[in-house]
Amino acid sequence: MNAVEIEQAISDLAEQPFDAAEFPYAFLEAFGNKDATLKRLRQGVSNKSDLEGVLQTNNIHIATSPAGAVTQTFGALRASPATAKAKAKFILATDGTTLEAEDLTTGETVACAYADFHDHFGFFLPLAGITTVKQIRESAFDIKATGRLNRLYVELLKDNPDWGTEARRHDMNHFVARLIFCFFAEDTGIFHSEGLFTTTVSQFSDKDSGNTNWVISEIFRGMNTKLGDRAASDQRNWANAFPYVNGGLFSGDADVPRFSKIARSYLLHIGSLDWTKINPDIFGSMIQAVADEGERSALGMHYTSVPNILKVLNPLFLDDLRAQMEEAGDNPRKLLNLRARMAKIRVFDPACGSGNFLVIAYKEMRAIEAVINQRRGEADRKADIPKTNFRGIELRDFAAEIARLALIIAEFQCDVPYRGAMQARAEFLPLNAQNWITQGNALRLDWLSICPPTGTRVRFQAEDLFHTPLDQAQIDFENEGGETYICGNPPYLGSTWQTTEQKEDLGRIFEGRTNSWKSLDYVSGWFMKAADFGMHTKSVAAFVSTNSICQGQQVPIL
Repeated sequence: MNAVEIEQAISDLAEQPFDAAEFPYAFLEAFGNKDATLKRLRQGVSNKSDLEGVLQTNNIHIATSPAGAVTQTFGALRASPATAKAKAKFILATDGTTLEAEDLTTGETVACAYADFHDHFGFFLPLAGITTVKQIRESAFDIKATGRLNRLYVELLKDNPDWGTEARRHDMNHFVARLIFCFFAEDTGIFHSEGLFTTTVSQFSDKDSGNTNWVISEIFRGMNTKLGDRAASDQRNWANAFPYVNGGLFSGDADVPRFSKIARSYLLHIGSLDWTKINPDIFGSMIQAVADEGERSALGMHYTSVPNILKVLNPLFLDDLRAQMEEAGDNPRKLLNLRARMAKIRVFDPACGSGNFLVIAYKEMRAIEAVINQRRGEADRKADIPKTNFRGIELRDFAAEIARLALIIAEFQCDVPYRGAMQARAEFLPLNAQNWITQGNALRLDWLSICPPTGTRVRFQAEDLFHTPLDQAQIDFENEGGETYICGNPPYLGSTWQTTEQKEDLGRIFEGRTNSWKSLDYVSGWFMKAADFGMHTKSVAAFVSTNSICQGQQVPIL
């Protein structure tokens, strides 16, 4: 079971009436234990508990308690000789009203209402053999949202198989991105009325779901129509309640897939979640597997942690910015110069996935800028750091959609604490129509046309006419840039694991430079493209990579 499946199983368990006798087995089943394993525990064959509980060797000791006696039972579990002898990693006690648990390896504890223990499911993921970073363990919302959206996505494809074809996959991915924006906007006050989108769909769509797609389409049409043009657009009154958004997100076709009763129910359930808790870097990494049938089994598992991302970004340029800020102290002129420098820095990830390197870089730079503004007595100043300075290339359509959306959400989340919620909401809409994420093959695109030298315009071009992404929004805006920092986590793929097309990608880069390129890892292409980029404009690059490119047979080739 993956993290998303476990979260759903634990949520289902928390909603059921508490059964003291069955709880330990239901809990273990939710974490992937097989029927045969549970049967042996029930029969006492493998149950080593000395407290009339359930003790699974090398895993967990669980005991249910009389009402109000959870703390005493929890203490007994910790002191139990059987707990130590069986090398249990966790202990858990509950009476169906409260729950207490401890990770005996780290000493971390959980104490909560029984009905809320599903919010702490990440704490128990090691029980399923899933070792993960702290950010994932603490991101119950992102995993919940990913699981709910995945079920909606799959359910919609059942009734709209054409939306899963190559011809309409972009439409489906764009539709999901629109939904995510609506859920976020209705919970953060961007729509000026809490729950506006979910409530409107619930009230104005039939319970048999017959007109759900039409209602959503009308809402989308409203958000693509300027307020002054709505009288002539025959807009429904309930759709007029939505602000003008556009910015490319709601422009074009407002077509929406057909909804079954189940799909409508999933949609309303998703809308009931608290989307103010979204972490765009974590959520984006998790959700990108939804659109790929081959990757859905790994939902929730694709994530480069913030500490690991900062291992790249800090020495690349963030440490230098922080050092310059400390050197500036409270000197207003030096602080102003640093802010001006930061406004021109471009961060370019040519393998951006759902954008977590770009999002983290943006958040960290906004944090530095906030300190500068505070020291200068301009705490509520509008950010000078534009989203368009955070540029990426991503092969997969859905991940590129999510990367764009993640940066939009990150901008709003930064504005709220630094400028105030009211000011952030007032300036958030309409969205900027400029596009800063390119969908395409990074090894076949001209990086200089996407992130060009200072003083030139950005004009997206492909190096191969046949690999120009279709329906790609034109990137076209002035580059005022200063420094350019290239970063990311490109695919590694040793030479024996590369597809024919990936071999061709490397061939286009390395033929004419070396005859031994066929033994290079796929990630080498990004290093070479970064080196070529640096020959034309000042830049520094740092990628997450295998160590094989800096030792062994690949070193002399490169």
